[in-house]
Amino acid sequence: MEMNQLEKYARLLVQTGINVQDNQTLVVNCPVECAYFARVIATEAYAVGARKVVMNWRDDLVSRITLLNAKDDIFDEFPEWQKAFYNDLANEGAAFLSISASDPEVFKGVDPERMARQNKASSTAIAAYRSRMMSNKNAWCVASIPTESWAVKVFPDVTTEVAVEKLWEAIFKSVRVDQADPVAAWEEHKANLQRRLKMLNDFNFKSMTYKNSLGTDFNVALVDEHIWLGGSEYTPEGVEFIANMPTEEVFTAPAKIGSNGKVVSSMPLNYNGNLIDNFSLTFENGKIVDFTAEQGYDVLKGLLDTDEGARHIGEVALVPYDSPISNLKTLFFNTLYDENASCHFAFGKAYPVNVEGGKDANTEELAAKGINDSLTHVDFMIGTKDLSIVGIQADGTEVVVFENGNFVF
Repeated sequence: MEMNQLEKYARLLVQTGINVQDNQTLVVNCPVECAYFARVIATEAYAVGARKVVMNWRDDLVSRITLLNAKDDIFDEFPEWQKAFYNDLANEGAAFLSISASDPEVFKGVDPERMARQNKASSTAIAAYRSRMMSNKNAWCVASIPTESWAVKVFPDVTTEVAVEKLWEAIFKSVRVDQADPVAAWEEHKANLQRRLKMLNDFNFKSMTYKNSLGTDFNVALVDEHIWLGGSEYTPEGVEFIANMPTEEVFTAPAKIGSNGKVVSSMPLNYNGNLIDNFSLTFENGKIVDFTAEQGYDVLKGLLDTDEGARHIGEVALVPYDSPISNLKTLFFNTLYDENASCHFAFGKAYPVNVEGGKDANTEELAAKGINDSLTHVDFMIGTKDLSIVGIQADGTEVVVFENGNFVF
């Protein structure tokens, strides 16, 4: 990959994605395989006045070795220094850029119970950090670059070198780096999302009904005073940022109680290096009461057993079937990309920003508004070419939102 293209991408992430401010700390969460790109990010961040750039390296292969071989009791622990790292930097107003580039099956064969305990311990320890991110108290952005193990999973029928190049091409296209002026392209994209957001917020639906030929037949209840968001978001200081690059979704908060029916997955879910595929979820009054999975059943069970809130949904997101990432006709095995090619829901915690007054509300106040809380938040895809969605207003008026997988407006 040519350096000028990397610099162009890094500049877009620093200036448009995370929007680093003068004298601000930037934290880069990054796999060790992607260190070369993290260094370009650091250079671009300092160029716009960052105070310091802090690297938080991750090595999934070492994590796998640990999960397979370490003493059992460590999976209920989380280091105090690591807890302080996340929570203290968040409280100081740092921005967080995360590079999502894992091998989709790096943890295949690992005891799912160990992984579930480890995830619960970490989520509990850095709950304050996660709360700040989901309330947009700090600017944050998730983006990707290829790794060899990921690329060959996405493009298995070519050489590793070609697979990596093809994945770079797909990433650059999806984040508009292939265009002459990516920043201008993103401004146009944000404006298009804003048009749909205004329409959805004006409709003020009470619930939405989903149906497709896979077997999804589901009515999701929306929280009162919900807010549809998408594209860019803002910190309390008014700093604009884009949480996901790419992003094609508009999303809001479901009510914890009130959703009923069955949802069937339309894509595999890569959850912490394990694939969950061909799964279904049955809801009664907002809670998952039954589930199936042809692959990854135990991993799915561990996810749903994280805590009480994990069996409720925390996000409703709309993405047209005919959208740039979907039109690539590529299964990425990476939620950042696959969720932006498909309508989806999320298990677990809802975003406080998706309800009126939620940004500054505490846990009890959010619960009173009907917002779900959990230690986890995991997106899963349900969109198809024949998906229909009908919005239902408080007076019973029905409004067609999706027909044949796409918005009607």
